Amino acid sequence: MSTSSPSFGPQAPASCPVGAGAGAVRLSGASYQQTPTQLYRSLRRDHGAVAPVLLDGDVPAWLVLGYAELSYVLTHDELFARDSRRWNQWETIPPDWPLMPFVGYQPSVLFTEGDEHRRRAGVITEALEGIDQFELARDCRRIADRLIADFAGSGRTELMSSYVHALPMRAVVEMCGMPVSGSDTQQLVDDLRISLDAGEGDDPVAAYGRVGDRLRQLVEDKRAAPGADITSRMVTHGAGLTDEEIVQDLISVIAAAQQPTANWICNTLRLLLTDERFALNVSGGRLSVGEALNEVLWLDTPTQNFIGRWAVRDTQLGGRHIRAGDCLVLGLAAANTDPEIWPESYVGAENSAHLSFSGGEHRCPYPAPLLADVMARTAVETLLEQLPDLMLAVDPTELSWRPSIWMRGLSTLPVQFSPMAQ
Repeated sequence: MSTSSPSFGPQAPASCPVGAGAGAVRLSGASYQQTPTQLYRSLRRDHGAVAPVLLDGDVPAWLVLGYAELSYVLTHDELFARDSRRWNQWETIPPDWPLMPFVGYQPSVLFTEGDEHRRRAGVITEALEGIDQFELARDCRRIADRLIADFAGSGRTELMSSYVHALPMRAVVEMCGMPVSGSDTQQLVDDLRISLDAGEGDDPVAAYGRVGDRLRQLVEDKRAAPGADITSRMVTHGAGLTDEEIVQDLISVIAAAQQPTANWICNTLRLLLTDERFALNVSGGRLSVGEALNEVLWLDTPTQNFIGRWAVRDTQLGGRHIRAGDCLVLGLAAANTDPEIWPESYVGAENSAHLSFSGGEHRCPYPAPLLADVMARTAVETLLEQLPDLMLAVDPTELSWRPSIWMRGLSTLPVQFSPMAQ
């Protein structure tokens, strides 16, 4: 990702097919990555609910900022569809474009439509329904206990690496039938992170290829010896998915379960440790953990933006003329904080009408949000129960967000606490 500051001048070429010439904003830059709400306010002020933006390499797109407009896009597949082969920019996109893992068409549930999407999503739903939520909570508690034991005697740790990313990673690989430990499992998780949230020097396209190779081997293993896991249930499902279809859908399942859930845990811990509204209540029995989890989905949603939808035909959205084949970036974070739904700048975190799990047919399939909640809630509650005097080891102003326009999570979360006897 570029590290230059966001620009507000006319950036796009005059022939830009989405009409995003005047005032198009690059979705990059350190100031945006740390305080994106300021950019959203500027975009709303200058462009309204649908803003012209520039992706990596100054590729034009539309960012949907409004809650009503995004809800409309998510529930009108006949106008805004998922098959990226419709994109009118493909002739300008190089094969090593950093966002290719997001938009390059794959035989995945993410890009299917209509009956085919319902068939593929149905397989995932049934595979996830085979997970007992009480057993998942127990397994997450066991994983949490082991992770905490590794650093509890030291009195301090960096939670992102020692706990936050590790817990959902171990939980999801268990659910999919992979070994919890081992270099190939860790490599898979690292490559998924690079694919979704590439940093300086990372190659997301190569990383995505390695993810596919590892999961092809997993599917082959489960065809030979199925077990009580997500992969086996997909392999043996009556819909008869091919190996490649299962691989691509597993990528979607694992990617959605691991890093977004880790960022949900991270952002909730940050809120609990820095916001006095929660600090006063949490010490009295952790009763506000659920409220903190929900507030994070409104104000610091783990997935800020998502590519996306592609216009099926010329249409209007938010006063903008959207041409057939235009790319729309789903501004989940911007929509959740839309002043049109919170006119007095107060986000009512007690309700759950946020769009953090998307919406329409392509929303996170049931029961995925419930399983993510089990993992996140167990991770936060177990940590706070075992380390009751947990506190930040730095001033809150020293915490920094990862440089990503897509995911919302901290780079590091250093904490201190009273050492536990080993």
